[in-house]
Amino acid sequence: MLAKTTMNTMQRTLFFLLALGGLCFGCTHHPQETTEHTDFLHYVNPIIGTNGMGHTFPGACAPFGIVQLSPDTDTIPHNIDGVYQPRVYEYCAGYQHKDSTIVGFSHTHFSGTGHSDLGDILVMPVTGEVKFHPGTQTDPDAGYRSRYSHDTEKAAPGYYTVVLEDYGVKAELTATEHVGVHRYTFPQGQNGSVLLDLQHAIYNYDGKTLWANLRVENDTLLTGYRITNGWARTNYTYFAIRFSQPIADYGYRELERPLYNGMWGKFDVKHHFPEMTGRKIVAYFTFNDPQTLEVEVALSATSTEGALRNLHAETDGRGFDQLLAETQAKWNKELAILQAEGTEDQKAMLYTSLYHTMINPSIYMDVDGQYRGLDHNVHQAEGFTNYTIFSLWDTYRALHPLFNVLQPQRNADMVQSMLKHSEQSVHGLLPVWSHNANENWCMIGYHAVSVLSDAFTKGVVPPKAGMLEAMQRSSTCPYYVNLVDYQRLGYVPFERNSGCVSVTMEYAYDDWTVYQAALKAGNTEMAETYRQRAANWRNTFDTQLGFARPRMGDGSWKEPFSLLDTEGEGFVEGNSWVYSFYVPQDVKGLIEAMGGDGQFIHNLDTLFVMLLPKEFFENTEDVTEEGLMGCYNHGNEPAHHIAYLYNWTSQPYKTQYWLREIMNRFYKNNIDGLCGNDDCGQMSAWYIFSVMGFYPVCPGSDQYVLGAPYLPYLKVHLGNGKTLEIKAPGVSDENRYVQKVTLNGQEITRLYLTHEQLMQGGALVFEMGSEPNLKRGLNPEDKPYSMTE
Repeated sequence: MLAKTTMNTMQRTLFFLLALGGLCFGCTHHPQETTEHTDFLHYVNPIIGTNGMGHTFPGACAPFGIVQLSPDTDTIPHNIDGVYQPRVYEYCAGYQHKDSTIVGFSHTHFSGTGHSDLGDILVMPVTGEVKFHPGTQTDPDAGYRSRYSHDTEKAAPGYYTVVLEDYGVKAELTATEHVGVHRYTFPQGQNGSVLLDLQHAIYNYDGKTLWANLRVENDTLLTGYRITNGWARTNYTYFAIRFSQPIADYGYRELERPLYNGMWGKFDVKHHFPEMTGRKIVAYFTFNDPQTLEVEVALSATSTEGALRNLHAETDGRGFDQLLAETQAKWNKELAILQAEGTEDQKAMLYTSLYHTMINPSIYMDVDGQYRGLDHNVHQAEGFTNYTIFSLWDTYRALHPLFNVLQPQRNADMVQSMLKHSEQSVHGLLPVWSHNANENWCMIGYHAVSVLSDAFTKGVVPPKAGMLEAMQRSSTCPYYVNLVDYQRLGYVPFERNSGCVSVTMEYAYDDWTVYQAALKAGNTEMAETYRQRAANWRNTFDTQLGFARPRMGDGSWKEPFSLLDTEGEGFVEGNSWVYSFYVPQDVKGLIEAMGGDGQFIHNLDTLFVMLLPKEFFENTEDVTEEGLMGCYNHGNEPAHHIAYLYNWTSQPYKTQYWLREIMNRFYKNNIDGLCGNDDCGQMSAWYIFSVMGFYPVCPGSDQYVLGAPYLPYLKVHLGNGKTLEIKAPGVSDENRYVQKVTLNGQEITRLYLTHEQLMQGGALVFEMGSEPNLKRGLNPEDKPYSMTE
């Protein structure tokens, strides 16, 4: 049983400082040691992006933890009788700031995705009559949900609190990597209950929960599991729940009458029966005048024994306040990677972005290293930490490259997790979009090869046995999306796939990353094969039109064709205007195909200022007005590299202009502060790189293409233990243009830095001005990499 905890502010501060590394009375700290004790938590605003398209959640989690304990504010289903319900898209993270009720607190959430799942193990504290249905936003009194006010809602890294007005209960949440920790303060003199809804889910539908089981082990301990069939086709969630006070009464309801009940009818299973099971079960646990009740919910993908081991390892002997202090100390240590100067809003956006990059991917193994594999067997992680939630269509672009700079060991473990995925896959493939021991096949490409190649070429991982073979299997599987057509024709025909242009262009980039990996590994034959495949983007580029365009199987171009429409014209979450710039491996070749330097610049200029009428994106769920600047769509990943492409032209200074426009418009310290799905940290990683003044336009190369810093000073603690100080004195909306760049006193005339240069650390100094330096970066040898030389 947990001890009740009633810590005052001084005690909580003491725990926090101890967790940071100990108090030092009467000793002298060096400046760096002092910054380690700086409170970076107060810069983070988890409410950013919780309204509209951001799809972030405000609740509590530990860095990279598998538990994300957060309020869910509605129960919109994914479908009703197979008919998709469009409003469910708003609830990918379970929460919308505009809502006025809270259904309860569930333990698993994606951060910023555009499709969803999870919402496992929902807990709700209540008083009075127990209700078994959640009710609705319009009629909350019909169920157990509660009204709430944002006036009582507070969120910080590792902590969330709110008052549930209908019950007078103050809810506080924190989390370890595997355990969600609740503290509920009930009105004095009243009995309180905790509801456990095992049919609740995000992107729920009738039948999503295949089975749930719950055991009352003793008067303070529950164990159980549930199996769901959602985006993860077979998702096992085991749990162990510990209460700080003994249960006085309990029971449950099965909300769907079972068609077969065996011999269980001889018992009154609904009241005080220690074994509960079914497809739609909601249980209650009542406590006599609990006043303050702590609830610990440990998760595991392997077994209830695994959940119990996680519970004991991470929470035994500690109460809510100590666990909160320890988790916040972990967050503070992670956030201290960056030390910035700027306005309060600028720092809030920077540190919140950094926070959002450390939620997904998530640790997916028990404290003893056991994890559920893609084959649904239980495996033992040897020498690495197993991760899940790989939104690779998004995160190969900037999130995993950012880890190579700031968290290389974590990224090395993620690479190993992907290789294990391939080993356990009956298809032998690397992950496409995977979570919780399931491949969900979302989006296009085989972008795990980019993550592997980028880590390998930058020396983050050594040559690994089976790596090239796994990359080859993922890029040649005959039944994976149109790969037979792609290998036969050199492109995907429109009649075979309505997103054919996007698929072809992304395959070509992925093939280039395989080429780079094979080249470094010394496999020249494989390298040459993929070098040729990397040029396949040309087969879907109409040089007469100057844009990418769908092609038919007979080689003819699709007619009629719209450059603007985001639906039915060969593109995925974009249009020809955006996707025509997606050739990161061969920008020089793209410039030539588009008509030369002048035409390329004209097209880039036009992209940022042209009008895209609503009729061309109103039928595309993931393209909205909030993310548009002209036709440039920052709300979706295919555009994220585009502003940097001026560096390959005769007007590189325009990169510096547009980057600041993008950051000013699309990243704001408020509930609508993200213009599109954060996509497991990709949107945030783009911001961090761009604030630093460089970006990995082409992961798999060793280059970071220069932009311009957003802040006057930023100290970066690199993943190899060195530090990089980025200085841009006087930088502002007026002084946005780079005049000169030096690294450790040596002028950098090139428009890129190499990974080796970056990881050496030191001082990277940008001299800024209000007018562009028209001569800088014009020499051909100063341009970034391109296949076409």
